[in-house]
Amino acid sequence: MADMMQFDLVTPERRLASLQVREARIPGSEGELTAMPGHAPLITSLRPGVLAVLTAEGETDYVVTGGFAEVNASGVTVLAEIAHPTSEVTQEMIDGMVAEAQRLHRDAHPGVVDATAKLLADMVALGSRIGLDPKLS
Repeated sequence: MADMMQFDLVTPERRLASLQVREARIPGSEGELTAMPGHAPLITSLRPGVLAVLTAEGETDYVVTGGFAEVNASGVTVLAEIAHPTSEVTQEMIDGMVAEAQRLHRDAHPGVVDATAKLLADMVALGSRIGLDPKLS
């Protein structure tokens, strides 16, 4: 179908999704982007956020914490460091992700402290976006 494209979401542990979608909303490191059939080719790194895909049946959301997305005219392939359907993400998981981001920020070399601050802010925003309360200590 001309109004659909292939979408694949893969982590080091498993293939999370392989389906036909109308669009994919990607949390790119330079900002949110929406890929649709016929999109110009690009590769972007991911920041922590919600990756949303729209299929003929409706929307499915995934939590991703990093990785890369490759977009071309026929589809999107996402290679995520960590990814879960939002319905499977628990408060404990979000707390763990935020705690790890806090540790990285606390232990960061001065040259990357801004990047770790952004990572921490993205993790907190991610938890809030899916209706969980990220705990900052």
